[in-house]
Amino acid sequence: MPVMIVTGTGTEIGKTVVTAAVAAAALARGRTVAVLKPAQTGVGPTAAGDADEVVRLAGPVTAVELARYPEPLAPATAARRAGAPPVRPSEIAVAAEKLATDHDLVLVEGAGGLLVRFDETGATLADAARLLRAPVLVVAPAGLGTLNATALTAEALRARGLDPLGVVIGSWPAAPDLAARCNLADLPEAAGAPLLGAVPEGVGALAPTEFRASAARWLAPRLYGGWDAAAFGAESGPEPATAHRPERGDRPGPR
Repeated sequence: MPVMIVTGTGTEIGKTVVTAAVAAAALARGRTVAVLKPAQTGVGPTAAGDADEVVRLAGPVTAVELARYPEPLAPATAARRAGAPPVRPSEIAVAAEKLATDHDLVLVEGAGGLLVRFDETGATLADAARLLRAPVLVVAPAGLGTLNATALTAEALRARGLDPLGVVIGSWPAAPDLAARCNLADLPEAAGAPLLGAVPEGVGALAPTEFRASAARWLAPRLYGGWDAAAFGAESGPEPATAHRPERGDRPGPR
């Protein structure tokens, strides 16, 4: 698995922190790691971007950005408004393959969701994944509404001949509600792929040393960690539902 695509069901759901956690866990296993950010939007020319944040949290990772656009928009729109050339899937594939010659793992972090447009032809991160024949890790929120977005992302992948590697919850709440707890069992069914981790909310604010020491505990062995979905579900999942026994007055029948 030299190249892995990291996408999300939307924006601001923890893709960068998940990418950093996978990088940190792989580094702890002695792997060499690179992170590729094809299009960074919404930051100035000297500000730290997502790839820089992965390095800060994870450690000695090779970070590569292909393009940077100042406005926080979809890459195709941001490139057009900046009067700059867009990033095309073939460029992403070439850059990832080049990094893979010198690294055990290359993490390609997308922008927003899977089908966000990168250029005027409508090309997306899925097109780059298809060129690379790379597995796609889907990052999803924990709570209400995530099942539909996750199912749509998985369906879009399969329609393009790609299978999701699995799902990671990008920000597991400290006090999960019933929907989040039920989604531990429902997300794998929605994706048709295993749940491969749950990254606690707020861990991007940890000191880097603490983040690196903890990352493997949030991720399944497929992602270089030791997290167990069944054990986590038993601990954090919902209590069994209690069947409602109707009172005498609730029973249907003639009055």
